[in-house]
Amino acid sequence: MELSTLVDRLDDRLRTGEYADVDASANGLQVGPDDATVERAAFAVDAAAATIEDAAAAGADLLVTHHGLVWGGMDRVTGREYDAVAALVDHDIALYVSHLPLDGHPSLGNAAGLADHLDLDDQTPFGTIGPVTIGRQGRAADAYSTDDLRERLSELATGGREPQVLEFGPDEIEEVAIVTGSGVDWLDEAVASGADALVTGEGKQQVYHEAREAGITVALGGHYATETVGVERLADLVADWGVETTSLSHPTGL
Repeated sequence: MELSTLVDRLDDRLRTGEYADVDASANGLQVGPDDATVERAAFAVDAAAATIEDAAAAGADLLVTHHGLVWGGMDRVTGREYDAVAALVDHDIALYVSHLPLDGHPSLGNAAGLADHLDLDDQTPFGTIGPVTIGRQGRAADAYSTDDLRERLSELATGGREPQVLEFGPDEIEEVAIVTGSGVDWLDEAVASGADALVTGEGKQQVYHEAREAGITVALGGHYATETVGVERLADLVADWGVETTSLSHPTGL
């Protein structure tokens, strides 16, 4: 498939343009020629030396990641950025990135995948940022205890990192709000929405007291672990389009 065709399809399906004004990530094609053909695409959470090397070893023409190289513009291509871009160019690998669009997509997204993993029904958008959302909210098919929720999230655990749960909500958790990665800034929205628990990847110091005072449980499943599902779903989609795909795993334990 022509690279330009694949990029257009991904941008359209992920609604990349809708997130342009709210995402620091330069979503879409970050590194690549005007004309190229993609026979094999590799998929990873992070665009890093390790994943670029593995993509090259796999014979990939394209690396698709959730976290890319360009955040808020790139004034200079030096140091780590130079090494990454040089490796991509040397191996003739294009780089496509989808950050917040992949977090918030209602079926392909990280939050949607995690909501499905938790068997949440009646899913609705959650996690407002400007005119878009980056999360999902739903009702558990069967109410969770905090131990049950921790165990279910541990099924996605990577790099030896087990979920951490701040048990400040009701004994039975039914309504669950999700923002993957670093999502504790949406705690107030979760409280306002009537959620019993907010599930995200990593926390901040202040969330302990904020959650305790609000009476809501916060489950921290790991930044990397909660953002693997969308990448996997995206790989399945591209495979359906006739491109050979491979998935690369480099868990950070964070």
